[in-house]
Amino acid sequence: MEAIFKIEPQEFNEELFLRLKKLFKGKTVTISFSTDIDETTYLTMNPVNNEHLLESMSQEPHISFTSKEFKEKISKL
Repeated sequence: MEAIFKIEPQEFNEELFLRLKKLFKGKTVTISFSTDIDETTYLTMNPVNNEHLLESMSQEPHISFTSKEFKEKISKL
């Protein structure tokens, strides 16, 4: 049997431990802890992929404006 639980750190408590103990009674279990990495971190972990992403981003069209111009633009919305 394999089960994957995604929980927040504040959910680690004695009640959770006791429920898991009951669920896996009589079996040997392996406990592994990991955190989810966000998509950007995952994509930039590979140097070649990171370079490709940076190059793609640099070729995207962009608009720049001052904070005053920004305020004027959002006031029109």
